Amino acid sequence: MSIAINSKPTIQVAVLTLVALGLLAVIFYASVWWVSLTAPNYPKESFPDGVRIEFHMNGVFNGCKKQKREEITEAVALDCVHEMDTINHYVGMYPIAAGGPIERALGQFLVTFLGVMLLGFMCTRPGIRMGILAIGFTGLAVWMGFALYGPNGVALENVGYIKSMVSSLDQEAASGTGEQEFVIGGIVGALKNSLEESGVKVELPSEKAAKARKLGAGAKKEEMIDLLRTNYEVDQSKSGEMPPWNGSLYQLMTWHYGKSLGRYFNNPKEIVPMVAHLKIAINVVFFGLLGAMLLLIYGARKNGGILYWLLVLVPMALPALFVIDYAAWLWWYGHTLNAMGAFSVKPFMPTVFGDGKVAQFATHSYPDKGFGLMILTSLLLAVAALIRFKQFKKG
Repeated sequence: MSIAINSKPTIQVAVLTLVALGLLAVIFYASVWWVSLTAPNYPKESFPDGVRIEFHMNGVFNGCKKQKREEITEAVALDCVHEMDTINHYVGMYPIAAGGPIERALGQFLVTFLGVMLLGFMCTRPGIRMGILAIGFTGLAVWMGFALYGPNGVALENVGYIKSMVSSLDQEAASGTGEQEFVIGGIVGALKNSLEESGVKVELPSEKAAKARKLGAGAKKEEMIDLLRTNYEVDQSKSGEMPPWNGSLYQLMTWHYGKSLGRYFNNPKEIVPMVAHLKIAINVVFFGLLGAMLLLIYGARKNGGILYWLLVLVPMALPALFVIDYAAWLWWYGHTLNAMGAFSVKPFMPTVFGDGKVAQFATHSYPDKGFGLMILTSLLLAVAALIRFKQFKKG
């Protein structure tokens, strides 16, 4: 089938798809969904939106804003991710950082995957389309492979993801699992003093972690990664079973997942198998994506067919895929309650959309700007797909 590349339908599809690609980039950095808890002990004067958190494609972030009122003295905004974790753990729910570890870590790669698919969909020449997909997917596979398994691969992650990981560790430090075990005294203190007298600057892990916490939102990615490494090495010195830090995303994901699960409920019999399952899932997703790339390149050899239409149908389904994944993780939180919680609660399904109630808390769960942009992207791609369908039918 021969399609003119300068025909009106081809140009229309290209414009609509390029706009959708731009929206995908914006969506990645936008808040897609928000959840808040309201209760009498969180007055509207101090918590106008309740205890609010915001779900992005690369992490869950604080949705509480600093209040500027004469009757309220607040140096920094309350970390409502930590506050919600504190509330939830009383009924045995695992911390927010334990949810969606693969989706958050691979978010940037999944969005790029969708972007390459759309570039392939735009092209009407099968040979050129195969070349676009082959080059795009090869670059993505190398990027993702180095990040997941390569030394210092975590440096290839986006700043938002790293920040959310560091924020979770700061919460643990605040709960009393910090670095107070490091005492500057005895042989260590003498060695430190001797080195500094010789002009060598020595920074203990506890000092480094405290310094990173003071940096706050202004910390650079390299400084945040250094803090993650410091925390990892602290845990390694305690367990004696962990491998040396290599900085791969795979290592960070699995270690951080186990650390998050054990923040309030440190039960190795439950946590170790869950971490093992995550390791398997990461490898399955990685090689599954490689297989999907090869299949789509193969399907690009002709116009039409299910493999061709997947190039636009999958990105078009992004809002539905997000809601399904979001609902599945809410189900997991409500049905994976740890017995070490202060209160015994029957498994339940948290509110996916709308308002609900749990004990004295009212729950609110609604889409945010990012989800609206997802819907707009889907509509644009639906129009582009319809134009392309008619174009192929006439061609």
